[in-house]
Amino acid sequence: MNEPIAVAIVDDHALFCAGIRMIVESQPDLAVAWSATDGLRAVELAAADPPDVILMDIRMPGTDGITATRLILASARGATSAAPRVIVLTTHRSDSAVVQAIDAGAAGFIMKDAEPELLLAAIRTVHAGTSVFAPATSVRLVHDLAPHTGRPDRSAIEPLSRREREVYLLAARGLSNAEIAEAVFLGESTVKSHVSSILAKLGLASRLQVIAHAYDHGLVQ
Repeated sequence: MNEPIAVAIVDDHALFCAGIRMIVESQPDLAVAWSATDGLRAVELAAADPPDVILMDIRMPGTDGITATRLILASARGATSAAPRVIVLTTHRSDSAVVQAIDAGAAGFIMKDAEPELLLAAIRTVHAGTSVFAPATSVRLVHDLAPHTGRPDRSAIEPLSRREREVYLLAARGLSNAEIAEAVFLGESTVKSHVSSILAKLGLASRLQVIAHAYDHGLVQ
């Protein structure tokens, strides 16, 4: 039997933390690694005991979730173990801090009032390597909040091959690997390899960052 997915919870509201803990621990394939009530403590715990997935509140006193996400992922670079996948938690769909969290390397986001089934699916999805959870929502959010440039800056994707550029533009519209594979007549595993190459060449950490990158450079409308 596989080891359960280790989940960390970072939120300054004790009741919310307790509720999430109960939901996570009700699942045989998930386990709570630790919880923290502020970003600085989360950074310390993530360094000492790296979890697989971190549920990170954005707005906390002291070190906020954006700063904590950036510090945790920066510290994980060069480590022998894989970096935690961070899901940011927000109360507002139009929260501009979500875009900042994406820029910091968050793998996904979810509303705090989401149904438990949605939260559990998000944890499993990002742990499996898919960065964008509810991609249509992600695209709308980045479209609304990311800065827009007047003219497309195609130099931003010059390092990519022709095929990688094609995959990049489809991923930037929120398409899944399966949808991209169908659109460009490739195998899903090949698309996954292209996405990994795109992230490496552009210095991006997640599919959500691809979306933000494309909007930042005017490459999707």
